[in-house]
Amino acid sequence: MSVVSVVKDSYRSALPTVLVSAFGGLLAGAILGGMDAELKAVQGLLVMVPAFLAIRGSVYGSLGSRLSSALHQGLIDPVFEPDDRLVNAVVAALLNGLLASVAAAILTYAILSVIGHAVAPLRVLVFIAFVGGVLAGLMLTAVIVIVVFMGYRQGINPDDLVGPAMTTAGDIFGMASLFIATKIAMSLL
Repeated sequence: MSVVSVVKDSYRSALPTVLVSAFGGLLAGAILGGMDAELKAVQGLLVMVPAFLAIRGSVYGSLGSRLSSALHQGLIDPVFEPDDRLVNAVVAALLNGLLASVAAAILTYAILSVIGHAVAPLRVLVFIAFVGGVLAGLMLTAVIVIVVFMGYRQGINPDDLVGPAMTTAGDIFGMASLFIATKIAMSLL
């Protein structure tokens, strides 16, 4: 194969994914841009956003990789039926996502307090991180299982789908979940 044909093949297969990811990033940015009132009301929330989104990609990207490897090894079947390995992987991802989200909220509070920056009460940040983590986790679990299983069934290597799917879905559902969690916190706390 020539270099030109390799480059053309790469662009042909990657361009749709890159465009979808760019659109997803813009949508997540639009959600963040529409959160002016929430960002002003919950000081420190903007500092927590990058960590919250990074956690989504790390935890659920890892789930997708584990599922993909299990499919390749024949440890699980691409069917939407309860399977101990699948259930255990999903529960572990949800718990890891929640613990990491709460840790991000605690670190946000601690760092902003130490540097003397105004910050919302710890209970508010933890509540937002927890509720946002639950909402995003449920959505992302569904997305990654569907993408990996459907891709595998169609003869597409799920490893090629996990990264772009998690980048896009993680940003969109992560920001939407933070927005909803913040609205709930503002009405309850």
